[in-house]
Amino acid sequence: MADVIANMSMSLDGFVADPQDRIDHLFGWFGNGDVEVPTAVEWATFKTSEASAKMLRDAMDNVGALIAGRHLFDITQGWGGTHPMGVPVFVVTHEAPADWPHPDAPFTFVTDGVEGAVEQAKKVAGDKNVAVASTKIAQQCLNLGLLDGIQVDLVPVLLGSGVRFFEQLEGTTTLTGPEVVEGTGVTHLSYRIKR
Repeated sequence: MADVIANMSMSLDGFVADPQDRIDHLFGWFGNGDVEVPTAVEWATFKTSEASAKMLRDAMDNVGALIAGRHLFDITQGWGGTHPMGVPVFVVTHEAPADWPHPDAPFTFVTDGVEGAVEQAKKVAGDKNVAVASTKIAQQCLNLGLLDGIQVDLVPVLLGSGVRFFEQLEGTTTLTGPEVVEGTGVTHLSYRIKR
């Protein structure tokens, strides 16, 4: 069965975006190398170090669905109807957008909460993983015991303030590991949730 894995690029001081939701300082590693990693969309071919490229290829091969929150969906304008991972996307929202210009795109708007989104995403993902790409959704999944792993792409920058990867947690969570992959300008850390 699919594992539910939260993944974000994060500053050394724990932020995944600055106060204006900008990610410029955190996503530089996606373009700082020589190895091309194509995605499902033309505008998002990454050029990373070999170590980061291997990690990205493995992630793309092993993700079968993605869960995002409405805020991220709105900021990215729904990725133009195709997420770079090329998998079905489940958007947790209070209300589906009335003017979604890509009705045939593999996007499902889930209005019954995070648990419903995880259940639907797992069915679609099959044996592959479900990626969680939103901080609030990752926090809710962790609080509900729905998260199996956390992957952090740790970037050597201090933002000082902004959007934290994890806050508003309801208890202590113990992790295994980490598995470490050293890229150029980023350290990839993979943890499992101890049950």
